[in-house]
Amino acid sequence: MLPVLAVLVAAVLFGTTGTSQALGPDGATPLGVGAVRLVVGGTALAVLGFALARRRAASGRANPPLSARALVLMAVTGACLAAYQPLFFLGTARNGVAVGTVIALGSSPVIAGIVEWLVTRRAPGATWLGATALSTVGVALLAFGGSAGGTGADPAGLLASLGAGTAFAIFANAQRRLMAGGWDPFTVAGAMGLGSAVCALGLLPFADLAWVGAASGVAMAAWLGLATVAAAYTLFTWGLDRLTAATAATLTLAEPLTASLLGILLLGERLSPLAVAGLCVLAGGLVLLAWGSRTPRPFAVEG
Repeated sequence: MLPVLAVLVAAVLFGTTGTSQALGPDGATPLGVGAVRLVVGGTALAVLGFALARRRAASGRANPPLSARALVLMAVTGACLAAYQPLFFLGTARNGVAVGTVIALGSSPVIAGIVEWLVTRRAPGATWLGATALSTVGVALLAFGGSAGGTGADPAGLLASLGAGTAFAIFANAQRRLMAGGWDPFTVAGAMGLGSAVCALGLLPFADLAWVGAASGVAMAAWLGLATVAAAYTLFTWGLDRLTAATAATLTLAEPLTASLLGILLLGERLSPLAVAGLCVLAGGLVLLAWGSRTPRPFAVEG
């Protein structure tokens, strides 16, 4: 149960991301926020992850020899985390925090399960299939229901959110493959943080960073980097070490639920009755998967 709780806590932290940006200073663009978030958070995640990995290595958990395959997978995790940021923030900017986050994270379990199926040749179990079916219905209702005006999701924002969900699913699977090969989860998290920070440095020259000079900009950058990246991804990776990628991705549907509540309560966003129904169906999928994962085993396949 602890791995499930770790991923759920991480998902709640993830869920504050869109609201933090919306409450941040004017002039903060999706590209700028995403790049700064990763420079701060990726660096902190690398420091924290490698420090914890060294501590575990001293107690007997050693990593396997570094191979070309492991290097490629580590590079994939960093690149996908870097790609996720601007896509996610663009989706929430176009469709609102509630809808944008739900579409991004609601799509990732389906993609994660398909990728895992293709890589491992093992079909996800009945619990994942049932939870993902409910989640897919919930996302569809949200996409078509949209805001209280019933206008549905903005197409560009929808594509950006789906792209973010794809990036999340790919790096979750890449992390899972590394850990299945014997790599310590904190080493994997540290490598992802380092790779994403390096990628983000390349984005900074193209972003407007004037907002960082404001006190609210500093506070937003600190929260987004330290809480929603360093702390959240450390918890997520630790939980992923004991769950399948498909299960972990579906558990992160607590993120859109959190984001939706924050969007409604703090930002005054209003959802249509169809979108509210979608949130309820999504919650049902999350509860189903959490119940089915209450006794997880390392590297086990759901069902």
